[in-house]
Amino acid sequence: MKQDLEKIIDYIEDHLLDNISIKKIAKYIGISEFYLQRSFQILTGYSIGEYIRNRRLYLAARELSENNSKIIDIAYKYGYETPESFSKAFSKFHGTTPSKVKKGDSYRPCYRLKVRIVIEQKEEMKVKITPMFPIKLIGFEKEFSFENSYEMIPKYWDEICEKHCTRIYAGLDPVTKEEHAIVDNCIGEYALCMDDGDAKSFKYMIAGRYTGGEVPKGMKLVELERGDWAVFDCFGPNPKTLQETNTKIFNDWIPNNNEYEVRDNISIEWYDCTNDMSSEDYHSAIWIPVRKK
Repeated sequence: MKQDLEKIIDYIEDHLLDNISIKKIAKYIGISEFYLQRSFQILTGYSIGEYIRNRRLYLAARELSENNSKIIDIAYKYGYETPESFSKAFSKFHGTTPSKVKKGDSYRPCYRLKVRIVIEQKEEMKVKITPMFPIKLIGFEKEFSFENSYEMIPKYWDEICEKHCTRIYAGLDPVTKEEHAIVDNCIGEYALCMDDGDAKSFKYMIAGRYTGGEVPKGMKLVELERGDWAVFDCFGPNPKTLQETNTKIFNDWIPNNNEYEVRDNISIEWYDCTNDMSSEDYHSAIWIPVRKK
């Protein structure tokens, strides 16, 4: 992935004044849009959209500072439809206005990313390649930004639990259709990440194995096809342990694995519903769909 990362950065730099899309970059590199975005953010700390936006605003500020350019011309040059939208984005990023930068105000830098290769000996990730029959999942779905998903997804779990699980956790019988679905399908045993090609976001579903019956309004049903999955077991408190494992998968296993490639824009999280998620030996797992190269 590090060689691919250099190609991604080169492509972005060569097309900063063009209409860059995630789809175009993914096609150029030869990987899916979902894993392109996840890998780029984990390796760099930026989403692709955030990096492009920051680079454009930095170059715009530099031009305003060094040249006698008009603000309206710079706005259009760097992809903004109006001077007002440019000024709003510019002020948010730099903490000052375009006109003040023209008069000598300082601005925030955002230099081109450089890839540095660090050679270190790491413990090899333990992975099981497991064939799985078709599976139907039912659950609650919400869209999240690639930029803040690690922060916002745990809050979504809290939201669903507070809204639909209070009676269940108290040991009372389910009453609502949602409560029945949660109990009947063990919703919360799985979570599903899905990308449908949107450049800025992905869908996340808190789910369980569908056992039949009514799908309540506001819930979704997803069917996954038969195939091989790379299974990464996690042991430790969540969400910290699972997020750290997810980072290692994208940072280490996917770029360094020569036997398998990712086959779909999805991933599954599995949770042991019988134990305390905060315990030091709590068991969870991440499943990635793969196929032989």
